[in-house]
Order: sequence, then C-alpha cells, then structure tokens
Amino acid sequence: MNETEIRQIIDTQRAYFYSGATLAVDRRIQALKKLKTCIVKYEPEIEAAIRKDLGKSRFESYMCETGLVLSEISYMLKHIRSYAREKRVHTPLAQFASRSYRKPSPYGVVLIMSPWNYPFLLTIDPLVDAIAAGNTAVVKPSAYSPHTSAVIQKMIQECFDPSYVTVITGGRAENTCLLHEHFDYIFFTGSQAVGKEVMKNAAAHLTPVTLELGGKSPCIVEKTANLKLAAKRIVFGKFLNCGQTCVAPDYILCDSSIRPQLVEELKRQITLQFGETPLSNQDYGKIINEKHFQRILGLMDPDKVVIGGSSDSAALRIEPTVLDQVSFTDAVMQEEIFGPLLPILTYDSITDAVHKINAMPHPLALYLFTSDKKIARTVTSACGFGGGCINDTIIHLATSEMGFGGFGESGMGSYHGRDGFLTFSHTKSIVDKKTWLDLPMRYQPYRKSNEKLIRFFLK
Repeated sequence: MNETEIRQIIDTQRAYFYSGATLAVDRRIQALKKLKTCIVKYEPEIEAAIRKDLGKSRFESYMCETGLVLSEISYMLKHIRSYAREKRVHTPLAQFASRSYRKPSPYGVVLIMSPWNYPFLLTIDPLVDAIAAGNTAVVKPSAYSPHTSAVIQKMIQECFDPSYVTVITGGRAENTCLLHEHFDYIFFTGSQAVGKEVMKNAAAHLTPVTLELGGKSPCIVEKTANLKLAAKRIVFGKFLNCGQTCVAPDYILCDSSIRPQLVEELKRQITLQFGETPLSNQDYGKIINEKHFQRILGLMDPDKVVIGGSSDSAALRIEPTVLDQVSFTDAVMQEEIFGPLLPILTYDSITDAVHKINAMPHPLALYLFTSDKKIARTVTSACGFGGGCINDTIIHLATSEMGFGGFGESGMGSYHGRDGFLTFSHTKSIVDKKTWLDLPMRYQPYRKSNEKLIRFFLK
C-alpha cells in the first residue's frame, strides 16, 4: 500500500470520527460484541496461523493469546459504561456556583503497531481498549508473522467498515509511510530501536505515544526460595513461546550458595515439562525466522552450556538451554536474548543484587523468588522495573485488573482494563459555571476588600 492510499484511509477515518459515530457507548459495546463473536468464529484459523508462524500448540495459543483477548473484551464490556461516565469532582468555594467534572474523550484516529511474538494478543488487545475508548484505528501487524496478520485482516474486514477500523499489512515501507502521517495517538509494541524511531516520528506531529518495549528482565532467586517451585515456574516463564516473550526472565541472578541446587532443579524441570528430547516435542514452538535463529545461536557460549544447547536449523528450533558461570560482560548479557537461553549469574548479598539491577537499564519485568517478606518489600521498592511477580513469572500481565507496561528504556504508558481505556482517552477537565450568580471579586478594578476575600478562599 502506497503513501497516497494510506493517507486516504487516515482522512476517511478522521472524517468518520468527527461525524460522532464512535462516541456513543452503545456503539462501542456493539463493536466489541461483534469482534468477540468474530474471534470465536475464527478461533481454529487463528490457532492454525499462530502455529504456522511460531509453532505454538493449540493449548498455548488459547492460554496466551486468544483466551486473553476474549477475557479483555469481556472485562471491558462489563466496565465500559462506568469508565466512559463523567466523574464529578469537588468544586473550590472560590468557583461557586459551578459543577466541576472530568470527561473521558477519545483521541481520534489511533495507530496500533504490533510485534510478531504474540501476533494476535498484542494486536487485538490494544485494539479492544482503543475501540472501548471511542477511537477509530489503523492496525499494522508484523510482517514477520504473515499467517496471523492475514487472519487478523480477514476478521477486521468482516467486522468493521474501513472508516472505523482497518488493517494495513506489509513491511518496512508501509511502517515508514504510516509513521510519517499524522495520527492522534500511536500505540507501539516492539523493540527499543524501533521504539525510538516511532517516538522520533511522532514528535514531528506532537503525537502522544505508548511504547511497550522490553529489556533484560532479571529473575532473582534468593537463598530462602522454594527451589523446586522456583525452577518449575522459571522454566515455564522462560521457555514459553521459545523464550520469545517480552516479559520472559532474561537471566537468573541467584544467591551464590544455592546455585548448584538451582541448576539441578532447572534441569529436572526442563525434562519434566519438555521431555528428554525437547526438539521432538510437538508442543514446543520455534524461532520466528532464520535471522533470529542465527542471532540467538551467536549468543550461546558452548563452554558455558550446562543444560540443552542443541538446535535444529531446518525446524528453527533451539533446545531450552541453561548457561552457567556467566558474567555481565558475556555476549549473552549485552542484549535482550528473546530466545530459549537462560544465563545464570550470582550475587553474594541481596544489596549487591539490587545495586547491579539499578545500574542497568530499567527492565520491563522483575521476578523475585523468596520466602523472606522483608526482602520482597526491599527489592520491589528499591528496584526500578515495569511490573513483575513474587514467587512466579509472567502472570502479572494476564489480568485486566492491573495495567501492564514499562518505563524508561522498557517503554512508557500502560494498558489492560481501566488503564487501557485511559491510555486511549484524553480526560477533559470541565467547569460548568452557573449564570445566576457572578462573584465580582476577580474583576478589575482590584480592591483591598476583594484581596482579603481572595486570600480567604485560596489559602
């Protein structure tokens, strides 16, 4: 799709938005219900597409993508009237007589750019929030997950008029054209490098953005942790989707005294969850493409592999792999891994661990395994991170009751549930002043008696 066609789509959506067609809450509810029905209808095709793109099993596709989207729609349908309602606030005595209130209002035409690692979830979830808030949307899924993008396009075309929601497929050329256009809001999920380009282009139009990025999310295993349970939950979170999860534990930072026991428990759990030969496990996914496959292999130091390490280039599969005796200067610690490699580093005191984490760019997630409540409070208070879990991994994003997002190098803004509605809304602050009374003290000429009243009201 060329620049002229893209601009025409945006102009058409802006005209549709200013017609007021998306403002009525009943209209938004109708749109969300229609989308939900369509997702249920196309669930087998969604599952097949995700398997072709990422090798995910049916169970994993529903648990981590389709099911979470349906849950978000159900949550939004339950709460949308409350979220969209004007909220009255206290009016200062100096503004008597008037009514003050906050009015959530949609931004207008929004751009949603999604990644390939959770191609359905990370495309449709923000779209649900954007529709609920009353916007129109241009959706740009990743070119790296073409089968899922094709199903999404088919669904959206069936559900919505292009003046309301439309999907633009393609690669870098289409991304560039879109970012050169004027949107009212941009929601981007992806890498830090592309996030910088998104923000740079958005600045040309002073367009507000939400950036959902990533980073090296640490997993601290403290000496009082239940190691068997910790290993079980770390293996689940790290190797889900072959490690291609933005909030996956990127590395383990454990107390040096428990490192040998933790390695043994990780080995046991990998075998229990993925079998003796994970590369032949049909429920274990694959790396998205050859480029990322080779990049991940390049981060693997064979001398430090203690679990796994094998790969299948034809199937683009890499075994769940644990690296031991790793240092912060190793290649695997210089970038977000985004694959099934799990380095283990150690610390001698929890204070040292906190200082090291805070010396690095802010991660999107942090995980802490401990039985010590005081240490849990210390780490969660002292470390800077987007969100996380105590004694688990990943599950903090699987709820509509809490916002999900990063800060600093891991992004800005959040979504899910109420946070998602507010992300795609501008809240107007309005004073409705009554006409039957007009206090004269604010008008010139200023008098000492009026100054006394002003000081009384505003102190």
